[in-house]
Amino acid sequence: MIARFSSLAVFALTLAAGQALLKQIALVIRNQPFVDGLILVMREPALYAALALCGFSTLLWIWILPRVSLMQAYPWVAANMAIVPLIGWFAFGERVTPFSGWVWCSSWPESS
Repeated sequence: MIARFSSLAVFALTLAAGQALLKQIALVIRNQPFVDGLILVMREPALYAALALCGFSTLLWIWILPRVSLMQAYPWVAANMAIVPLIGWFAFGERVTPFSGWVWCSSWPESS
């Protein structure tokens, strides 16, 4: 029981950390032309850390699934719907409101 809980918690946290690193990388290439952004991304160590974390969390999820029902496991995926926006608020200064993730179309930044 504790091993299942621990593996689900590690899964949720590594997935959220990977998403935060991907956001960090996205900020590096903001306003860059596509090719320049691609070159910058390839030189960014955070990309490889993000890929490792996301890859690890995917492999861990595959390991978890035969041991836990989806009804028990999927709330841990859903927890990332709260964890990742909180990381966005704390680490990137993003505004978080009760409807931030649900009405994303209305808060999409307009292009200038």
